[in-house]
Amino acid sequence: MKPFPPLLSPTDPFPDPTQADREGWVAITRELTPQRLLQSYPLGIFPWTENPFTWWSPDPRGILPLDRLHVPTRLERTIRSGKFTLTINQAFDEVILGCAHRSQGREESWIGPAFVQAYCQLHRMGHAISYEVWKEGALAGGLYGVKIGNFFAGESMFHLVRDASSVALVLAARSLHQEGCQLFDLQMVTSHTAKFGAIEVPRDEYL
Repeated sequence: MKPFPPLLSPTDPFPDPTQADREGWVAITRELTPQRLLQSYPLGIFPWTENPFTWWSPDPRGILPLDRLHVPTRLERTIRSGKFTLTINQAFDEVILGCAHRSQGREESWIGPAFVQAYCQLHRMGHAISYEVWKEGALAGGLYGVKIGNFFAGESMFHLVRDASSVALVLAARSLHQEGCQLFDLQMVTSHTAKFGAIEVPRDEYL
């Protein structure tokens, strides 16, 4: 039998994510391309590391119900104060590089050069979006993710100024809700995203 998770060639389809191992590991590839990314997200699969590239579909799955977004009172006051200027898709490259720089402080940095290149290409194709938070003309924080139809996957966020990443998350959630987005995928729920109403759902229900 072929070992699981399998090493896929550039033309191999992804395996059934419900057959992933206990941690949600689905497959391995040697390449990360926009085409692979566009194949993976509709299947509930996303990349997580490089050298090699590993692909995952965790169970349970973290999502943010857009119709039940909770914004803490203090953060709402900050948003309304005018302290920050908010934009969408005005600085995608800067946002993903900000996220990559932040991740380098972790034991395992997953936003390497290949991730930056692939997602910037995906952005130019119209399938990756950034949400920017500025203070006094400088980028204070942001969030980027993948949007395919009515689906959005939040990939990463960063901040250089207190609250900026949280403001970016609220900006993304409210904008997507207004656009009729039906699913905001967070991959996993953290203590931070739980404050905004993030929940876990079984993978079978997510898929």
